[in-house]
Amino acid sequence: MTQRLALFTQALAVVVAAVAIAIAPGMIEIFTLMQITLFASMAVLSLSLAFIWGFGGILSFGQTAFFGLGGYAYAVAAINFQDSTQAIMLAVIVPALFSAILGYFAFYGRISDVYLGVITLTVTLILFNVINSTSGDEYRIGEAMLGGFNGIPAVPTFNMPFDPESPLSPEQSWWATAGTLLLVYLGLRALLASPFGRVIVAVRENEVRASLLGYDPRVVKLMTFILGGAIAGLAGALYVNWGAFVGPTIFSLSLSAEIIIWITVGGLGTLLGPIIGCILIEYIVAGIGSQQTLNSNLVLGSVLVFFVLLIPKGIVPTIRDIATGLLARIGRGHGDATPATMPQTAGVK
Repeated sequence: MTQRLALFTQALAVVVAAVAIAIAPGMIEIFTLMQITLFASMAVLSLSLAFIWGFGGILSFGQTAFFGLGGYAYAVAAINFQDSTQAIMLAVIVPALFSAILGYFAFYGRISDVYLGVITLTVTLILFNVINSTSGDEYRIGEAMLGGFNGIPAVPTFNMPFDPESPLSPEQSWWATAGTLLLVYLGLRALLASPFGRVIVAVRENEVRASLLGYDPRVVKLMTFILGGAIAGLAGALYVNWGAFVGPTIFSLSLSAEIIIWITVGGLGTLLGPIIGCILIEYIVAGIGSQQTLNSNLVLGSVLVFFVLLIPKGIVPTIRDIATGLLARIGRGHGDATPATMPQTAGVK
């Protein structure tokens, strides 16, 4: 009965989310709609690290490397093809291939988790410096000039599939971005409920035991890492579509740190938690940006310390534990009352 109630609640939540996405443009003003479109694109990025870290046990300090590669791949392809359809595909494929190469050497080279975090961080710094040093006419890919520290301005935004003459309106961009977030979330939920998803979690818990059962932890981790890179690349395309601009700051270390804060606040080992953490933190950062009294880095640091010390599990796991405890108390209360109202029958075992 409890499992059925949980499934019904989850299905109802998905329906409510889909309806909210559909009616949001008619309920809020255009500025707010653009702002939450940005939040939704960043939430996709949070899911990429939430998946590989929370369920695969792979802590990447440089998830912005794949995010930035996806953004630049989209920008270059959109300028050359003048069609976002192929550009979105390349924004997923390029980071996936890069993560496959990086992950192969990391996992098959038996690099420990700590060193993997250092490697991903170093790769992000390298990409930032490489892209930052491309400010010249000779640094171009087809018709797209990389622009160095100035970035690539006037990037074509999303259009209807294979119809460059029909660019998406802000409302349609919201539907595309928020719909992608919902689909990625549901897709990861379905994957984790599948046999392969259970293997991913098993490898995270105990690699030796998983290998004794016939699974190769290196393959499982590599596939998990590639999927996380592909999702981060998709988030990069969504981000560039929102701003019609991409620059080297997309590889910034501050953004890499923010992703970890999102997940810590929302709850590691969940998919919903990082989405909530991302939207909450981004909302706070946006609010701080509109005034000059508080420093955003100081506030983010304070939020992180608060959650690490007082709510170490994060928002979603803490709420889940509280709800489970309340339901258990209610169940015990009913269990204690029931025998008292039953007649005592001698000789019945």
